[in-house]
Amino acid sequence: MKKKILFVITKSNWGGAQRYVYDLATNLPKDHFDVAVALGGTGELQERLRATHVAVMQLQNIQRDLSVGADVAGFWAIFRAIRSYKPDVVHLNSSKAGGLGALAARLLGVSLIVFTAHGWPFTEKRNMFWRLFALLGSWATALLSHTVIVVSKKDLAIGRKMPFCGAKMHLIHNGIKLPMELGSGERVRNAFPRGARITGTVGELTNNKNQIALVEQAKRDPDMFVGLVGEGEDRPRLEKKIREYGLSERVKLFGFMPAREVLRGFDVFALPSLKEGLPYVLLEARAAGLPIVANRVGGVGEILDAKNMEEFSLERMVQKTIALYSPR
Repeated sequence: MKKKILFVITKSNWGGAQRYVYDLATNLPKDHFDVAVALGGTGELQERLRATHVAVMQLQNIQRDLSVGADVAGFWAIFRAIRSYKPDVVHLNSSKAGGLGALAARLLGVSLIVFTAHGWPFTEKRNMFWRLFALLGSWATALLSHTVIVVSKKDLAIGRKMPFCGAKMHLIHNGIKLPMELGSGERVRNAFPRGARITGTVGELTNNKNQIALVEQAKRDPDMFVGLVGEGEDRPRLEKKIREYGLSERVKLFGFMPAREVLRGFDVFALPSLKEGLPYVLLEARAAGLPIVANRVGGVGEILDAKNMEEFSLERMVQKTIALYSPR
């Protein structure tokens, strides 16, 4: 008899957590698992799942920001999705879906609740009150879950210090399909003068990803050319600074494109992030053989220091996750 897995995630944009859900949902053996994904909002994840015929359940009123009214409504949306699908396993991703989903799954008596922490949110550089709230929320989510997956050794060490939760922690690195197929990168190359040495990054345009640091560096270095690939809430600020500094010829925003299509357009890959779990894009940049400049946050150092890429394969990630779905 097939085991039913319900993935739950807060947002449907395309980021690391969304890619993780997509990779698991589309690579679990179909003869052993029935899969559905409950998600908030609309976006690339929803479109890709539907294109591969994975069942999608839309969650109304679930959002990343704190709002008592929306969170109560979001809880009931997740509760109804779980009750309707009747999964054997609920696999939660992202902080908001994790907290609300763990409580809903517990109340409904789900046999196995798995939570993947894609980087602990309380490690973000925010005010003390916000970090304390995030710490308590993360601990409550871990406490309500039966199993917690962390994606880096650093997060594993943090998780093991959580009261009553240490034994629940399991390290499973994110994985990519190897060998990798790369696009030409011509769209990036053609946007700059011939012979320019291009520093590039790929990721959601947010404060945590810290693309503004590359804009500031280009202001100081007149020979620096920067390609920023991605979309997000920080785009207006980046556009304003690029105009203010007169960098429109040397710093360019390309919008959302898959990393594999653009990596060959870069001479150097930069990851100035302030917070990370285990970034997929860095795995891809490493597999593509690019020189890398990065802040050693989260699991970044584990990728940079790895002697080979075998431990970061998609196959390994899927098999180790399946093992947790069927505990002995």
